[in-house]
Amino acid sequence: MENKNKLSTQNKNFLLPTFLLAILSVFVYASQSHKIPIQGVPKSMEQKKKDSIASVEAFKKVYSVLMHPRCMNCHPTGDIPLQGDDSHVHNMLPQRGKDGKGISTMKCITCHASKSVPGDHTPPGNANWHLPPADMKMVFQGKSPRELALQLVDSKKNGHKDMKALRKHAEDDLVKTGWTMGVDRTLPPLTYEEFRKAWYTWIDNGAYAPAK
Repeated sequence: MENKNKLSTQNKNFLLPTFLLAILSVFVYASQSHKIPIQGVPKSMEQKKKDSIASVEAFKKVYSVLMHPRCMNCHPTGDIPLQGDDSHVHNMLPQRGKDGKGISTMKCITCHASKSVPGDHTPPGNANWHLPPADMKMVFQGKSPRELALQLVDSKKNGHKDMKALRKHAEDDLVKTGWTMGVDRTLPPLTYEEFRKAWYTWIDNGAYAPAK
């Protein structure tokens, strides 16, 4: 009887590591087969701090472009676009309209054709010229860097864009028009490529908002 008890104990001692080894083998196999996702190493606090600094510094450059008349004139506080380097109220007093493209017979495309019209004081062109729609005005005018950054990443205020769509927005043809309006209009403080790089850097490093 005593020998049987010893044998039973030895069997249990043998089976326990064998069982654990089998479980470990299943886990490794499943992990290699991507059935059990293995999470990457989380970022350290130091790395997060570096990302936030890089992101905020990039947004300062982005902000300088967004607040320039070439961008800000179509993102006013009211429903009439602004005009000129001094951002005065548009001379013809066009209205935003529900879809941002004007009202009645005074549509944006009536004057803003698919291409800019040659000559001084002529309307710059783009086939999709418009203000943001009435239900999501995306106001830039008067916004602090922090206010504007928080607004840009809020999908309820930015046209329902997630981070991927927001990143892609830098390539929008109407955005690019800010650098191709021609004649004597001043250009934004960055080149388009510099702006796009800053935009990507801001988003790719966490889309952090400045402190104020």
